[in-house]
Amino acid sequence: MERITSSQQAISLEDQYGAHNYHPLPVVLSRGEGVFLWDVEGKRYYDFLSAYSAVNQGHCHPRIKNAMIEQVGKLTLTSRAFYNDMLGPFEKYITEYFGFDMVLPMNTGAEGVETALKLARKWGYERKGVTENTAKIIVAENNFHGRTTTIISFSNDANARKSFGPFTDGFIRIPYNDIPALKKALEIEGVVGFLIEPIQGEAGVYTPAEDYLRKAKEACSAQNVLFIADEIQTGIARTGSLLAVCGNCTCEGHCEQQETYTKPDILILGKAISGGFYPVSAVLADRNIMEVIKPGQHGSTFGGNPLGATVAMTALEVVRDEKLAQNARRLGKIFRARMQKVADTYPIAKLVRGKGLLNAVVINDTPESSTAWDICMKLAENGLLAKPTHGNIIRFAPPLVMTEEQLHECCDIIEKVISSFN
Repeated sequence: MERITSSQQAISLEDQYGAHNYHPLPVVLSRGEGVFLWDVEGKRYYDFLSAYSAVNQGHCHPRIKNAMIEQVGKLTLTSRAFYNDMLGPFEKYITEYFGFDMVLPMNTGAEGVETALKLARKWGYERKGVTENTAKIIVAENNFHGRTTTIISFSNDANARKSFGPFTDGFIRIPYNDIPALKKALEIEGVVGFLIEPIQGEAGVYTPAEDYLRKAKEACSAQNVLFIADEIQTGIARTGSLLAVCGNCTCEGHCEQQETYTKPDILILGKAISGGFYPVSAVLADRNIMEVIKPGQHGSTFGGNPLGATVAMTALEVVRDEKLAQNARRLGKIFRARMQKVADTYPIAKLVRGKGLLNAVVINDTPESSTAWDICMKLAENGLLAKPTHGNIIRFAPPLVMTEEQLHECCDIIEKVISSFN
């Protein structure tokens, strides 16, 4: 293996030998701990992206790391051709943690979404009585649920779709945060599910009306349609509650009794469910939905492996034991207040929005401009890593283990950089 001694060497190797399917900031990272990352030259940065919210527990959390090392020395993979001694405990743990009857474990977020789509369609045919091969699933405009062929079929992102067709039928796209449009779509024959992000992360941390999720679930229930929540990015304490569908709940875990909790019929989890150590995703539902899946009808070689099960249980324990949802809620309010002052002072910062520690600053320039990218480059120079989304929006999502002192230091960096662009 070639030893990397400089950032330029690593960038050149990726450029020559890797597919050009990403456009990263020119920072080559080699080490992480907590809220910090270091590049190959040894420069330290605050991480304000958290691997798209996969490392909510912070980089290389020692408790998760030790659990992984211990399991690696015992058993990593059996496939589901056999039972293993970690899957059952994991399934019991995660279903009780989130308040569902059953779970179907997978690996990646996109696999979780695909699993939920298949589950909803099968439920529609076998429980609701929809005619075979006619099921429809409602989705929202500007969604981001992954990049498989089926998922991009219902995206309206031209960059994600161009030259990748033909596309999969069976989806109805409506405006996000629009209950009348949802109710109208629910009247279409053959609708079996409504797939929604509680907050649209890739679209620029677009947060809907406070009562949107509750009203959407009520509308779905009235038409016997499954309410499917994609919490791959928003879940696991990121927005200040265990799940974004928990609304304003401040409890430490499952909160079905809370008035603000909108329980999905199908819940999709990924990313931070394993704290960034290993690909794990999960689809949760109650028995009347999940039991339509029979042996041989869906699965994955790595799904439910003992290593992933161990890592995920430990990662969820860390979230609860370290009260990361509460920390995200408290620090999120501080961050948005600080950023709002920046926006009030410097016109280049047009708008601040978000929830918990999933936030965005909209830059007062066109999506086609390079301003947001240039700001992120300057932030990196000053020791803070963030990334634009949709051209003129900068997403700020640090690990949830951040302290208030660290947050204020980061806000100082952001204000300094934005003021220099004003």
